[in-house]
Amino acid sequence: MAILRVGDIKDLGYEGMVAKRDELRFELAREKALLATGSAPDNPGRIRELKRTIARINTILVQKEKE
Repeated sequence: MAILRVGDIKDLGYEGMVAKRDELRFELAREKALLATGSAPDNPGRIRELKRTIARINTILVQKEKE
């Protein structure tokens, strides 16, 4: 899955952002579980990028709620 930028996230709409955030949270949990079992991750930077993308989505959601 490609990392989403701010413009791409805003194009999703509110429901799309919530769905994408949930999907990314599930993927992050799966990556963390693999790491916890001691296996080497395929892409070590993936966890960091997932966290950042989730944070971007949360920030935009908060901004939309304030409007």
